Amino acid sequence: MKMLRAPLLMVGLLLCSQGFAATAQQNKMTTCNADATAKSLKGDERKAFMSTCLKAAPVADAAKPMTPQQEKMKTCNATAATQALTGDARKIFMSDCLKNK
Repeated sequence: MKMLRAPLLMVGLLLCSQGFAATAQQNKMTTCNADATAKSLKGDERKAFMSTCLKAAPVADAAKPMTPQQEKMKTCNATAATQALTGDARKIFMSDCLKNK
């Protein structure tokens, strides 16, 4: 019985350690927080910086090519923005734009 304790303990520790691994979002938060601290940002400036930093696409995703659907969405969204469409008019335009391309 005593011989089984050590292997079972090791297996339990290995399984638990996987739950403590940082997620990509946690890593991003840590990086953005460190950058804000390095720039000595405080108050509203820090909030704005953190918001922009956390919304930014990860470097690895920036290198991935966009799918045809993503390209359509980007083009239609840009066109809707230049036309200053909002609300229902924007929804209708986006629906028609995405269907037609």
